[in-house]
Amino acid sequence: MVILRKFSPVALGFLLVIIVWQLATIFGGHQAALFPPPLKVGEALFGIIMDGSIFTHIQISLFRFFSGYLTAVIIAILLGLILGRLPKVWQVIDPIVQVLRPVSPIAWSPFIVLWFGIGNMPAIVIIFLAAFFPVLLSTVSAVRKVDKTYLRIAANFEMSQIDTLRKIVLPASFPMIANGLHMALGSAWIFLVAGEMVGAQSGLGFLIIDARNALSLDLVLASIVVIGVLGLVLDKGIHYFEAWVNKIWGGTT
Repeated sequence: MVILRKFSPVALGFLLVIIVWQLATIFGGHQAALFPPPLKVGEALFGIIMDGSIFTHIQISLFRFFSGYLTAVIIAILLGLILGRLPKVWQVIDPIVQVLRPVSPIAWSPFIVLWFGIGNMPAIVIIFLAAFFPVLLSTVSAVRKVDKTYLRIAANFEMSQIDTLRKIVLPASFPMIANGLHMALGSAWIFLVAGEMVGAQSGLGFLIIDARNALSLDLVLASIVVIGVLGLVLDKGIHYFEAWVNKIWGGTT
């Protein structure tokens, strides 16, 4: 009963979307081939589940996503911890970051495809670019806002710079860094699909393009549903990771 109460809002939200979707197909005036109703999309989704093709595309997409996202997170946090402690250096780096950050990763796709070819790497690089800047900026901002009392205590105990970063700065900065992880995840997941539309022959983004070319719009919407559900699962995963880290470091969830 507790589990039912916990998940009922989620189920209610999905039910509301399906109802609005069905009403839109009835009163929207579009043919079912142009705007497939939920039942038809469900049939398409069931078909790719039964033949197993969707799981292959999901596996490939998740590999690309985690390769790009985790690499970006690790590098961005390490750089952010260092640059946050070097304000004069950050004053030089910050304008460069602010110029590059607003540029869509897709804008780099002609160069990415030329440099890395087709396959996994273009999508991984695009995901890396999408995730890197939100995490870097949130980490630098978090480090600069660390209570100076903590740093004075570390200095009194003659802690090394590495120990100060690892034991003082990182735990104190983590709540703000976690916000960057959430933003980066959403951005990276969006650009995963875009990246797979550019230089890949597999994955969820490619599945959408392939279905569109075949005019199978029910399969297009089925793929979109899968992408949305996986995005929800990944976001919840970040929440659980944040709660786990806060529990270890004695923070609040």
